[in-house]
Amino acid sequence: MSSQGHRLRTFLGISPAVVLVEVREAAGSTPREAGAWMLVSTDAIFGTIGGGQLEFMAIDRARQMIADAASADLLDVPLGPEIGQCCGGRVKIDLTLADEALRAEMAERIARADALRPHVYLFGGGHVGRALAEALALLPLKVTVVETRADAVGDLPESVDVELTAVPEDAVRAAPAGSAFIVLTHDHALDFLIVAEALARGDTAYVGMIGSKTKRATFRSWYLKDAGGSEEAAARLVCPIGGADVKDKRPAVIAALAAAEVMRGLAV
Repeated sequence: MSSQGHRLRTFLGISPAVVLVEVREAAGSTPREAGAWMLVSTDAIFGTIGGGQLEFMAIDRARQMIADAASADLLDVPLGPEIGQCCGGRVKIDLTLADEALRAEMAERIARADALRPHVYLFGGGHVGRALAEALALLPLKVTVVETRADAVGDLPESVDVELTAVPEDAVRAAPAGSAFIVLTHDHALDFLIVAEALARGDTAYVGMIGSKTKRATFRSWYLKDAGGSEEAAARLVCPIGGADVKDKRPAVIAALAAAEVMRGLAV
């Protein structure tokens, strides 16, 4: 079970009364899209429909429903200055008091969403790899750290998978189409082999390698001359990861910048 699934199970377990708040329609500029949802209990919430005054109104209405034992309600809200939220759009929100069937459906929604999460593979569990695992674990992704060293994969977030293997390239070959690969092992030669395997696939969302412009040039020369790679494939490599504009090389900073790159790559 994913960490989100575990949090949902815990939330439902301690909440005897819960209202499902779901965006039915969203026209114009709105905080979230149709289908966005959250759960509201008397003293807690799970998820979000976008925040701001709209969400406050929905939470208040949901808690009033619980107090009144009402089964359903509808909010139709123009997002104008009169509610202190001037997005300019209009939102219709369904509110439903959750019975056992709806509670089960929420768990199924989480499971379906988890199954569709894009895969991100981190090769290397060093300082930057660990920081990236922590950053990516907060995002709607399925993150796997691939390592050759068992002592390099401690203290990772609970939701991050670990694959210990003597042949990390195998993880590249087995990954689903549309995956993202970030390569930052302890060995430059191993980095090159993994990146070459990833570029050979042709169906990746992102291929990044930690390093410098010099490392990129060295890889490119080896890739074209010795590995049989093409200019087109070499151009898809992101190196250094996180870009060169920010000079701060602390692991958490590199991780934040690289995580944004990965999300842009997955969104294309």
